Amino acid sequence: MMEISFIAALAIFAATMTGTPGPNNMMLTASGANFGYKRTIPHLLGISVGVALLIALVAAGLGAVFKMYPWVQEGLKYIASAYLLYLA
Repeated sequence: MMEISFIAALAIFAATMTGTPGPNNMMLTASGANFGYKRTIPHLLGISVGVALLIALVAAGLGAVFKMYPWVQEGLKYIASAYLLYLA
């Protein structure tokens, strides 16, 4: 069972991620202004699924996995870097 401090930290993280006007909200605003609401819906859904997945992984204890197996985090860094280079 999770301790209350972890649940509180997760709740604060989730509220901060969804409530602040960060880059995702700015991209959605620009996309809506340039392309209209209907063409922005897939972008909105993608961001929503990504944030939900991130929160689910944190809640499931991904930090503990990284602590127990540091090579998983290192491998994820390389995979993410390669993907970003591919996108560029």
